[in-house]
Amino acid sequence: MTKAIAIPMDAAPMSVHLSRIVIGVTAFLTVVDLFATQALLPTLTAHYGVTPREMGIAVNASTFGMAASGLAVGFFSRRIDRRLGILLSLAVLAIPTTLLAIAPDLTTFTILRVIQGLCMAAAFTLTLAYLGENTSANDTAGAFAAYITGNVASNLIGRFIAAGVADHFGLAVNFYAFALLNLAGAALVYVTIKRTPRMAQGETMALSPAATLVAHLRNPALVASFVIGFCILFAFIGTFTYVNFVLVREPLSVGMMTLGVVYFVFLPSIVTTPLAGSVVARLGTRRAMWGSLIVAAVGLPMLLVPDLVTVLIGMVLVAVGTFFAQATATGFVSRAATADRGSASGIYLASYFLGGLIGTAVLGQLFDRIGWQACVVGIAVSLVAAALLTLRLRIPSEV
Repeated sequence: MTKAIAIPMDAAPMSVHLSRIVIGVTAFLTVVDLFATQALLPTLTAHYGVTPREMGIAVNASTFGMAASGLAVGFFSRRIDRRLGILLSLAVLAIPTTLLAIAPDLTTFTILRVIQGLCMAAAFTLTLAYLGENTSANDTAGAFAAYITGNVASNLIGRFIAAGVADHFGLAVNFYAFALLNLAGAALVYVTIKRTPRMAQGETMALSPAATLVAHLRNPALVASFVIGFCILFAFIGTFTYVNFVLVREPLSVGMMTLGVVYFVFLPSIVTTPLAGSVVARLGTRRAMWGSLIVAAVGLPMLLVPDLVTVLIGMVLVAVGTFFAQATATGFVSRAATADRGSASGIYLASYFLGGLIGTAVLGQLFDRIGWQACVVGIAVSLVAAALLTLRLRIPSEV
């Protein structure tokens, strides 16, 4: 069996590094559409003549599609060829991305974002299942950290591209450019991922989807990890959706092109996130998770200071903490699942993206009705909840 992305235990160091680069680039091209559009929130709000909350919900409607798709694909992934499923998901993703360029109203825009989410989550879930099944036990955490690192890069580079292209060439050209990136992702999958035998795609082929769900829900550690995923994206989206409006308003008054540059706050996360695997191996999941959540929490008060440098430092800390927590939680799910890993990853992603959707709605209400301070308090509550749930993250093989 040929494994283009799999990382065998005896792989040479260079091949391991190359495999992780491929994993990261695949992740980047899979989810680059998800958060890049957030850099355009002020422009899109003016374009459609709506409130920040309405535009925030529309842009983040992709998380609804991702939650639904992640759950469905997770449970039926045993019947889906990994390579073909990922390939088709990324190729089809280019269609709604292209149509966003000509979306005539907010309703159409929202529907297209949901469809984008359906495609992105299908590719995301199948890739996580592929990695869980085709990496050694010792390297699973590192492989998942590489995948989440690609997610981090998509936040940084995607937002920068979106802001720059939209500022110089307009909103329509921006979406055409991202459609090309979707097709590039499909091409990368075509040349790097090889088809795997179906018998290698699930540990518990005899279990029905319902029985598998029951098995997962009877695992307290897994259930806790699902809710932690919810809290992580709740906090992340709450921060990086509505901070856009804080940045462009007085006293910060950041311009559109500068807003794209601002998202270099994600750059440190590209360095720290790949370390999640080794940190978990050394300290255990719970200590790694608590450390990441503390880092994110420390950044929250800085977001309230009317000084651009201080706000940027706060954004760096929130990004570093939440991405590290996401890498830690994702790897934990793969190790803790006692039944079908594909469905466990699907449930986790569904919960994760549902957290983003609800976070957008709840924190948007706080932002519109009370203000940015109330929004930050809501984000803090989410991080505290995740920290408390971390007490349940225990598997026999860990300290």
